[in-house]
Amino acid sequence: MSNGTDIDLKLIAQNCGIFSSAESSATIEKINALKDTYNKHDLLSIYNYMLCHATEPDVIMHLIRCVDMYRDSSSLEYLVDILLLKNAINTDETTKEKYNNVRVMCAKAIANQKNTDVVSSLLYCLNNKNENYRVRLACADALGRIGDRFAVAPLIEVVTDEDEKSVYLRESAVSALGLLGDSRALDPLVSILETKQGIMDKFSFLKERAIEALIKVGFCDNERVFRALRNSLSDESAQVRINAIEALMDSEHPKAFETIKKCLEEDNDDEVKKNAMIALYNMSDRSILDEIIKSDKYSDGIKTEAVSILDEYENEDEEE
Repeated sequence: MSNGTDIDLKLIAQNCGIFSSAESSATIEKINALKDTYNKHDLLSIYNYMLCHATEPDVIMHLIRCVDMYRDSSSLEYLVDILLLKNAINTDETTKEKYNNVRVMCAKAIANQKNTDVVSSLLYCLNNKNENYRVRLACADALGRIGDRFAVAPLIEVVTDEDEKSVYLRESAVSALGLLGDSRALDPLVSILETKQGIMDKFSFLKERAIEALIKVGFCDNERVFRALRNSLSDESAQVRINAIEALMDSEHPKAFETIKKCLEEDNDDEVKKNAMIALYNMSDRSILDEIIKSDKYSDGIKTEAVSILDEYENEDEEE
């Protein structure tokens, strides 16, 4: 094994085909073979050097996977350069399109290092509306995973920007805010729930993500959040209603139980009813299931579900 004192990075890269028009598969095979000769320190130096000079997308993606296995800070600047296309001869649309998948993977590898020094670079890509939306999505996700509170305000700007063409990007920014868990996100998240949109709108998915983020941020007995969640139980989207039930279940609002119970009694979707019943059970005890089984308010399907949960409950007791 090499001890790292005398390695020729350029020669190694040349022997692997980095500077030639060799098939990507052949180059990748030679890169993999390096593990049999060099130690971790040397391999990182080689990978980092190759990241600076490789031009074939498949080869670059493989090198990103290689450095991501070690997640060493020495690779971070090279990953950022790829994300920002600093090594590209030109940055026209054709070039950008060619490297979209590479840059998406690069953003994920950057996030894995949890280094806040890269936040400004990720924000640069996120805020560029001319950038490919998949790259922007990956950067939004990376900002959430890195966890730097400096990213909260820019992410809120994306979430609240009604001129933003990509609803998917707004969804990703909402999810990132949930990961960051900053209370500054509460108002913009609630505003999404308060917006009137139909079920056929992609906006329903944004509402789902907003509720999920609210659960992560935490809202205790915040009245505005409670009202928005209660109103979401009338949303046309069943999944929005289910998410609202989960959020109310996790809240500490004194009216959460009765609000979910009303949903159980009045909702016309069996899956929503089932989730409401499970939430009520989690918030209290088996008495709510007994009440459902004995009551004339509920369908046979819901009663069967209640019996099933009780059976599971009793089996757990026996095992204990």
